[in-house]
Amino acid sequence: MLHILGKTNIDFMGWKNVSFTIAALFIALGLVGVVQIGRHKANLGIDFVGGTTVQLSFKDALPVDQARAALEKNGFQGASIQEVGEGNTLLIKVRETEGTSDKIQTIFKQEFPNNPSDPDSMQITEIGPVIGQALQKDALRALVVALLAIIVYIAFRFEFKFGVAAAFATFHDIMAVLGIFYILNWEINLLIVTALLTLAGYSLTDTVVVFDRIRENLKKTKRDPLPKLVNTSINEVLSRTIVTSLTVVLVLIPLVLFGGDVLHDFSIALLMGVIVGTYSSVFVASPILVVWHAKAGGRLIGK
Repeated sequence: MLHILGKTNIDFMGWKNVSFTIAALFIALGLVGVVQIGRHKANLGIDFVGGTTVQLSFKDALPVDQARAALEKNGFQGASIQEVGEGNTLLIKVRETEGTSDKIQTIFKQEFPNNPSDPDSMQITEIGPVIGQALQKDALRALVVALLAIIVYIAFRFEFKFGVAAAFATFHDIMAVLGIFYILNWEINLLIVTALLTLAGYSLTDTVVVFDRIRENLKKTKRDPLPKLVNTSINEVLSRTIVTSLTVVLVLIPLVLFGGDVLHDFSIALLMGVIVGTYSSVFVASPILVVWHAKAGGRLIGK
């Protein structure tokens, strides 16, 4: 394994109050985003609020900015437009439903008479508001079930305190990314929920690596104070953690830059999640163990 750092002796637990403050801010921001999503005040995709997706193929390539200008001119504000293939096919998403596909086709016929679309290649998908609300509830349930599963898995693998700490760190990661998307007014859709579930898995894996080293050291040096033992454990796996995260980041950066509109937001969410997840496994999950141990006056066992 490549070691980009030598032997370190960083007092991570000495920063726990600062890290808890930062974590609280991220979680508060995420909770505000959740409330606003529930009120439909966030930038939600048609997956959650309902709308129409129309795919049109044209004779020649049609620039996205020209297509968007034509739709806005005729009353379709805030349409999401993506190029498919070589640029002569556009995927258009709008929040209107009734008769939308016919209106869109008519608009392009009027605005671009020399570049007709192929009616046989047109694909239409409509999502009503009721279905959108159901998808929104299902997405929330999926996130809750994921967090509960993390508690059960880590509690079985280690012990209950470890499970709660890992679940809280994962919750922090999800709230951080969701809050950033909300505050920047980026679209939140099912693809972003997929990214959140993916980063939950990554964050858990990174946290387990740290916890596993803590458990090993608990067996070896039970006389050491827990803060010192946790610091030692994190310093021992720090190089591995950074290398692992950096490897994932190097994969995601090309996706962000060259993945196109379809993958852009998904890749951004994963990139932010990897960074936040790496941070939380060191500065959120591990300090929770130390604070809980001190408050409860009990001990952790290296089972």
